[in-house]
Amino acid sequence: MQHKQKQFNIFGIQMPLLKPSSKTTAQPESEEGKSPTPKSPTPGKPRKRLPRRFLYGVAGLGVLGLIVFALRPKPIPVDLGQVQRGDLWVTVDAEGKTRVSDRFIIAAPVSGRLARIKLEPGDTIQAGTVVAQIDALPLNTQVEEVQARLRELRAQLAGVETQRTKPAALAQAEAQINAAIANQRQAEAQIEEAQANLAQAKRDRQRAQELAAAGAQSRKVREDAELAETQRQQEVKAAQRQVEAAIANVAAARNALSVLEAEQRDPDYLEEVYRAQIASAEASLKNLTDEAQRTTISAPVAGNVLRVRQKSARFVQAGEPLLEVGNAAQLELVIDILSADAVKVKPGALIKIEHWGGDEPLQAKVRYVEPSAFTEVSALGVEEQRVNVIADFVNPPQSLGDGYRVEAQIVTWEGKDVLKVPLSALFRCEERAWCTFVAENGKAQQRQVAITQRSDLSAAIERGLEEGEQVILHPTEQIEPGKSIRDRAVSR
Repeated sequence: MQHKQKQFNIFGIQMPLLKPSSKTTAQPESEEGKSPTPKSPTPGKPRKRLPRRFLYGVAGLGVLGLIVFALRPKPIPVDLGQVQRGDLWVTVDAEGKTRVSDRFIIAAPVSGRLARIKLEPGDTIQAGTVVAQIDALPLNTQVEEVQARLRELRAQLAGVETQRTKPAALAQAEAQINAAIANQRQAEAQIEEAQANLAQAKRDRQRAQELAAAGAQSRKVREDAELAETQRQQEVKAAQRQVEAAIANVAAARNALSVLEAEQRDPDYLEEVYRAQIASAEASLKNLTDEAQRTTISAPVAGNVLRVRQKSARFVQAGEPLLEVGNAAQLELVIDILSADAVKVKPGALIKIEHWGGDEPLQAKVRYVEPSAFTEVSALGVEEQRVNVIADFVNPPQSLGDGYRVEAQIVTWEGKDVLKVPLSALFRCEERAWCTFVAENGKAQQRQVAITQRSDLSAAIERGLEEGEQVILHPTEQIEPGKSIRDRAVSR
C-alpha cells in the first residue's frame, strides 16, 4: 500500500514531508520480555534529506521579509477638517467698556467750606435737586458790608449840596488813597502769584500729558493736572477782577481828593465821586450776591449719582470736582481698537457682545469712529495707535452699569451660505498665494486656493476646493504631496 506524500509551507514554498516506511518486519519478543530490535530500512530505499543551502536560503528570505515589513513607510496621522457651506463673519475682536452717554461733573462754583455730601453712588436724583452745599456765611457777611457801604454813599450823595469841604475830609481822602493803593498793590501781588501758579500748572499739565502718552502715568493723573490748570486760570481771573476793583478804588479816591483840593466850594464834583463809588460798590455787590447764590449746588439733569469725589466736609477751591451724575439707563459702548482695524469699521456695523456676565449675548451698532487716535503701550511694551469706537446698545440689559467691561466683536464683513474652509488648513505656498493639503484616497495632495475673506477660524473660498472635501488641519513639515496619511480621530 502506497502513502501519499504530504507537504508543508515555509514562507510560501511547498516542501515535501518525509515519513518512515510502514513496512517493517515484526519480531517476536525475547524470553526476557524485551522488545525486539527494529531492523534497518529496506535496502534500496534510502531516507530523503533537504539540502542545507536550501534551508539557509529559506531562513534568509524570511528575515528579509520581516525587515521589509518593519521598514515600510507608515501613514502619517493627521487631523482632518471638512469644506462646507455656511455663514461667515469677519470681525475685529477687542475689549470695551460701558459708559453713561451724558455725564456731568459737578464742580464747586466758588471757594468755601463744603458741607458733607449725603448722597451715595446709585441714588436717583431729579433736575434741580440740591446735591451739595457750600457755607454761604462769609459771602453773606461781605454782601451786608457792601450794602451798608452803598447806603452810606447814597446818603452822602443825597446831602452833597449841604456839605462843605473840611480839612478832615481832605485827610480822609488821602487816607483812602493810601488804603486803595495798598489794596491795589496787594491785588497786583496776588495776580502775579496766581499767574506764577498758572504757569506751573501748565508745565505740570504738559508733563502729565507727555508721561500719560508714554504710558508712564495714568489717565487720572493727567486729568488732575488739567483740572489744576483750570483752577489756576480761575484764580488768575479772580485776581484780575480784584486788581480792577482796586484800581477803580484808587481812581475814585484820587478823584475825590482832586475834587476836594481843586473845587472845595463846588459840590458837583463830590456828586461825581459818590456816583463812581456807588458804581464800584454796586459791581462788588453784584459779584458777591451771585457767588452767595451759587453756594447751593443743584443737579443739572435727572438721573443717578455715578460717583462722589468729595464726601467729607472740607474747604474746597472754585472749580474742584465734587461728584458725577448722569442717567445710568442711557449707556453707550466704548471699544478701543488698532488704527489699522479702525479703517474697516463703518457706522451702523453690527457688534456682538459676549462675556459681559449674562447668559445671552448682546448686540450693539456702531454710532461713529472717533477721528483722532491715541498712543497706548501694550502689555509687551510696544506703542500702539488706537482709536475709540462708540456704539449704542440694541438691547441694553438693566444689569449693566457704568464702566463695565465687555468683549466685543465688530462685524466688518458678513457672508451667507459661502463655501468656507478652516483657517488652520491654509498656508502660504507662493508669494501672496494660499495652499492647502486635500486628503484623497489616503494620500495628501497639495492644492492652491483663492480666498476672499477670512475670520479667526474660517476663510471664504472662491476657487480651488469643493464642498465636502477633507483638508488637513495644521499641516507639519512631514506632510508632502503624495504622502500616506490617516485620520487621527479614526485611529483612536
